[in-house]
Amino acid sequence: QVQLVESGGGLVQAGGSLRLSCAASRSIFSINHMGWYRQAPGKQRELVAAITSGSSTNYANSVKGRFTISRDNAKNTVYLQMNSLKPEDTAVYVCNADWSGLEVWGQGTLVTVSS
Repeated sequence: QVQLVESGGGLVQAGGSLRLSCAASRSIFSINHMGWYRQAPGKQRELVAAITSGSSTNYANSVKGRFTISRDNAKNTVYLQMNSLKPEDTAVYVCNADWSGLEVWGQGTLVTVSS
């Protein structure tokens, strides 16, 4: 059984910060791509940030400069540091990983940004 467990979501005021964590139950050393997605009411799921095994990153334009994705292979964990949060960032954030075709999604963690 392979699982991704997210944590770090919560309620924060606009301009505040949160750090999300996604811990995998198996090694992420060989994973080429891990990403954070979000699903807001009335909107489709979108890719927020992604990181490769070589630590190359990419971000959605809406979060560029505010969010930072990173990974710690020794801890089998990927992080999403979210700064300068806006109400528009309110969503369920979900992490995703792929092990040679085995795609796993986390259960999601809710981020609510109040104005």
